[in-house]
Amino acid sequence: MSRVLILTAGYGEGHNAAARNLETAFNESCGANTASSVDLLLQASPRLSRITRWGYLTAINRFPKGWSALYRWLDQSHPFPRALWVLRRELRLLDELIRRENPTVICSTFPIYGFLIEKLRHEHGLSIPFYNIVTDSISINSLWWLPQCDGWFLPNEESAQIIRDAGRPANRVHVSGFPVQPDFARESKTLAPPNLAAGHAPRVLFIINSGSARAEETARLLLAETGWEITCAVGRHDALRHRLEKLATRRGNRATVLGWTDQVPQLLMTHHVVVSKAGGATTQEAIAAYCPMIVNQIIPGQEEGNYELLRRHGIGAHAASPAEVISALRNAFAQNGNIWRQWRRSLDSLSRPSAATDIVDRLAREHGIETNPILREPTPSALTRHG
Repeated sequence: MSRVLILTAGYGEGHNAAARNLETAFNESCGANTASSVDLLLQASPRLSRITRWGYLTAINRFPKGWSALYRWLDQSHPFPRALWVLRRELRLLDELIRRENPTVICSTFPIYGFLIEKLRHEHGLSIPFYNIVTDSISINSLWWLPQCDGWFLPNEESAQIIRDAGRPANRVHVSGFPVQPDFARESKTLAPPNLAAGHAPRVLFIINSGSARAEETARLLLAETGWEITCAVGRHDALRHRLEKLATRRGNRATVLGWTDQVPQLLMTHHVVVSKAGGATTQEAIAAYCPMIVNQIIPGQEEGNYELLRRHGIGAHAASPAEVISALRNAFAQNGNIWRQWRRSLDSLSRPSAATDIVDRLAREHGIETNPILREPTPSALTRHG
């Protein structure tokens, strides 16, 4: 049976989310266990991986300027492949994994693996096709394109042009969209926020991330807006959840406070706007759900490109303070949501909820991987999407 090996790493949720969703799409289209995703860095050095991930999260949340400088250094100094000796365990493990599994295709959602694959090609004659699934937008680090590969899948045209401008063959650069969960494509026809023009209350989703220093202040201001329906997804912040639940019970209009949830696709598709940081997974899921975004935090480096993508297309807004979040939402919902409708229409050129399946179809066709016929519902019309 043909197998697909997907390499990922836990430095930012976007890499793991793309890997999980691509694995699901392969297994749904080509049969169970066709694909498997592996965090090679975690397997090779579990303790070191946990320490460096803690360091990564600490840097982006507490020392963003320092992280920005490191990100630029990685982009401009090209430390790899000279520094591949620090990944000798990972290289050995990858070689063993490939020999054992003998995959038909290898995909990566984390850029470092491209250098390891390139080394195995030069030194061991590895000939298995290798593809990068790029999870960033616009502010794409050169780590993604410096090692040669058989193709790059990009979330949007602006990002694809950066790879072409770097001198990579245009026929290997594919605009696929970001591989989001299959739920986005399956439920996009049936789920939508209520019609603002008909007088329905705006629905606002607030996704709280670990680095949101003013999250509680923002949530309190949102819950004070009694004309809106508010959903706060606080993740594993249990103490914050309990405090916000007390506030939510006092307001007249509907408010929901959630802990960890696996219903993010459904939440995004049924709310008018999401307030959150410009993370790779969150931004791309909002785009797939046709849910405009108020960005309340931007980590320097890769997240700058995520917001820049929204800005260029006139979607949502950047709000640097809790008060600015409220102001941006009021502006969007004024006059029966005229500005909100403009934002939503602008998503037409970016939203690709079936990206994971599209990537699977292309790779399966090019490399002779058998797919199972499945019934796919037609994409909803633009009129249905715009509400």
